[in-house]
Amino acid sequence: MIEVLSWTESAWSDYEYWQSQDKKTLKRINKLIRDTMCSPFEGIGKPEPLKENLSVFWSRRIDETNRLVYAVDSNQITI
Repeated sequence: MIEVLSWTESAWSDYEYWQSQDKKTLKRINKLIRDTMCSPFEGIGKPEPLKENLSVFWSRRIDETNRLVYAVDSNQITI
């Protein structure tokens, strides 16, 4: 299980946006984050590694058009 969750500035800004806009999407994002903390490479949202020069990042589906993108480093996840 991952112990540390950190945010980039743009990711935190996006998260704050969803807090004020769509509670259903925010609930889904929170669920994806919890699942990612437990199991970064499998679970809900169809986790998949990004390709080519972004291969250190993974993504999960929030909905049809939006993705949660994150990097895993030993015991830390950065969104």
